[in-house]
Amino acid sequence: MSRLTITARDSATGPVLEIVGDLDHATAPELRRVVDSLPGIRGRLLVLELAGLEFCDSSGITALLAARNLATEKSGDIALAAVPANTARILRIIGLDRVFTLHPDLSTATAPTPQGADHRNRVTRD
Repeated sequence: MSRLTITARDSATGPVLEIVGDLDHATAPELRRVVDSLPGIRGRLLVLELAGLEFCDSSGITALLAARNLATEKSGDIALAAVPANTARILRIIGLDRVFTLHPDLSTATAPTPQGADHRNRVTRD
């Protein structure tokens, strides 16, 4: 099992959380705490960069959904970037690839949209 680390930074489109390690029953509450404490979600895009995610169980998926719900409550949106193949497969199987906007990498996820465009309409799959 790998320790979970979450690094927060800001981008032009909104906050970015880089998630590395295992997102499971023991660590999912940490993601929820970090997302709950994030300033600046209102009306912006929260990007979860998952390139370093090594494992994600059902508790991790639930934490991702909780992050989405919080972003939505604050009139924002959420996108997942660099989702590992095993996690992307799970998201597809349970239909969450239609709930989350998925991007192949962080630069695509945080690219500015044309003025007046809604980033919610940007869906990119690898």
